Amino acid sequence: MPNTAADEVWLHVVAAVIPDASGRHILLARRPYSKHQGGKWEFPGGKVENGESPQQALVRELNEEIGIRADPATLRPFIRIHHRYPEKNVFLDVWQVKAFTGQPRGLEGQETGWFAISSLSGLPFPDANAPIIDALQKAALD
Repeated sequence: MPNTAADEVWLHVVAAVIPDASGRHILLARRPYSKHQGGKWEFPGGKVENGESPQQALVRELNEEIGIRADPATLRPFIRIHHRYPEKNVFLDVWQVKAFTGQPRGLEGQETGWFAISSLSGLPFPDANAPIIDALQKAALD
């Protein structure tokens, strides 16, 4: 965590970078309009609950939100981001999901889809996601 005042609260959120078999497309979900940053695209995931490791939280959230079972043995750290919004501070712990079972679908009514990595910068995302998009596009060029 960054150097912060003792009373500053950071919300620990896990997110998944889930590539398709070609490695050129990424799975995204649209945030429900009723939530913070609603209507914007995001990398699937959610809050880490007390007593959970980030990996456990990610497996749970992906199962609950989009109906897939990520293989915990294949999760790889991707990027960690600290972002201050005017209304909250978010610690975004992003993991690459190398293998999963199930067919991704929005179990909470959210839209999901596969998007070309090259098209991500043209989509509306929460500001905290910008470093993820930059890292994905740089990795795609390598």
